[in-house]
Amino acid sequence: MTQFISHSITSAPAASQPLLSHAQANFGFVPNLFAHMASAPVLLEGYLTLTGIFNKSSMTETERQIVMMTANRLHRCDYCMAAHSMIAQSSVAPEVIHALRHNTAIADAKLEALRQFTIAMIETRGWQSKEAVAQFLAAGYTQQTVLEVILGTSLKIMSNYTTSVADTALDVVFAEHAWQAAQAG
Repeated sequence: MTQFISHSITSAPAASQPLLSHAQANFGFVPNLFAHMASAPVLLEGYLTLTGIFNKSSMTETERQIVMMTANRLHRCDYCMAAHSMIAQSSVAPEVIHALRHNTAIADAKLEALRQFTIAMIETRGWQSKEAVAQFLAAGYTQQTVLEVILGTSLKIMSNYTTSVADTALDVVFAEHAWQAAQAG
């Protein structure tokens, strides 16, 4: 198996160095995901830029985490689920995080509709039925939200696929939130 390089700020390609330095300054460490992405500066820049754009969507932080954590579960990304479980704990209700980690229904019907729509988008590779879109809109979401779910799932493909091919080790800071796809259903 090919072992992917886990770059430090100094070993990374020149175009990735400022991005890793920024991560170091913001998080106090360079996440292993970024260290692997750094081999392809355009991937790292794209992921970070798209994250910033997704954060400007019309969805709340809870809704964005529902999209991302649902994608993490479906893509079986242990690394990303642990990272997002930690990130989400500052703004997402514990029972929502639990539901996302364990593939159980969210009590809030509108949030559950978002979770189900995200599942359907990923499982059908975006080929949604008109009925599924209509149900999502009837739950109180908009056409804009439909398109933002596409943005959020696209963002997670970048990180989920990277952690898979690079066999990204879980950062120590996320260890308390470790998650295993095999146990989550």
